[in-house]
Amino acid sequence: ELLKEKILIIDGAMGTMIQTYDLKEEDFRGKKFENFRIDLQGNNEALNITKEEVILDIHRKFLDAGSDIIETNTFSANSISQRDYGLQEFAREMNIKAAELARKAVDESQENSSREIFVAGSIGPTNKTLSSSENVDDPSFRSVSFDELRDSYFEQVGALIEGGVDIILIETIFDVLNAKAAIVATLDAFEDLGVEIPIMISVTFIQEGSNRTVFGQTVDAFWATIAHARPISVGINCGLGASSMMANLSELSRISDTFVHCYPNA
Repeated sequence: ELLKEKILIIDGAMGTMIQTYDLKEEDFRGKKFENFRIDLQGNNEALNITKEEVILDIHRKFLDAGSDIIETNTFSANSISQRDYGLQEFAREMNIKAAELARKAVDESQENSSREIFVAGSIGPTNKTLSSSENVDDPSFRSVSFDELRDSYFEQVGALIEGGVDIILIETIFDVLNAKAAIVATLDAFEDLGVEIPIMISVTFIQEGSNRTVFGQTVDAFWATIAHARPISVGINCGLGASSMMANLSELSRISDTFVHCYPNA
């Protein structure tokens, strides 16, 4: 209903905000991972568990700046991405904590405001790809399967919903096959939990002026591939900045039957 009345403002980037706090290895480890065998600095999602006050403070700053939607700190909080740090078994906890922190910040903000504010559960593309080989000598090689990705996303979506998000945001899509695994997982989680909340879907284009994704999909083809998810909005994020988005955003607006969004990188 609000989208029919006005443009809603999403928050800014989480990663660059975290960098301003000049956190050290011990901040990422906290008490929980104090004796862990792998360096954790840079694993921003671990901070949902070890440095809650930093994530909460960032959410509050974005809300004070006027955000209508804030994202959870869960871009890489999936078991596939967390394997790099050996924290895959903590992915579910990371998502629940992140959603609870965002929910807390929103609830506090709404106590002193009449405006509606929403929490979007951020789901990133992982650090794997289903559409190409990671082995130059074997084009058929895949380091992860569709089912493995779907299962990882299913765990993430369920945890985000349990933590209290209002929206599922599948974002920074560079491989639409990964995104389809996320969509399947999201719809399966809705059915499993007996709930249904809005889905936002966001693609990224890397090359300046290109109308194709990394794997060659046009804007039209991208929309045709994900339209069945019936997203409340479809759009573009990250990429090379605002000006490079204009043509693709215009085309997406023309062909889609839903709301359109954009949030460029810094």
